[in-house]
Amino acid sequence: MAKKILVADDEPYILMALTDAVEMEGYDCVTAVNGKEAVEKAREELPDLILLDIMMPYKDGYEVCEELKADPETRDIPIIMLTAKSQQVDIQRGKEVGADDYITKPFRPSTLRKKFNEVLDARKIIEEG
Repeated sequence: MAKKILVADDEPYILMALTDAVEMEGYDCVTAVNGKEAVEKAREELPDLILLDIMMPYKDGYEVCEELKADPETRDIPIIMLTAKSQQVDIQRGKEVGADDYITKPFRPSTLRKKFNEVLDARKIIEEG
């Protein structure tokens, strides 16, 4: 069964690019266009990984990450935050709310695919270990 990745971003062209990157690697992709929907889909789908934009309507990525990491059902799902915010304070805030990694926009699809494959491979080793 293919791994499932939840992609949450409110920019349609970025969402499309991320979906393409996920599907090119053979993973199933679930999408959300705002923070509220991201939390709902994460709880419904229990994806293997979440690619999460920070600046979204209803709930920002920090709030989504914090909420999911506080929930026993979703806390072990790795979260990679995607954002145009590249200052150290933003990266630190992402770590504080439980993000597993951080990628700044603009990003190369190849870099993104490498990053989420690393996270999924590490998770697989932990699960099998």
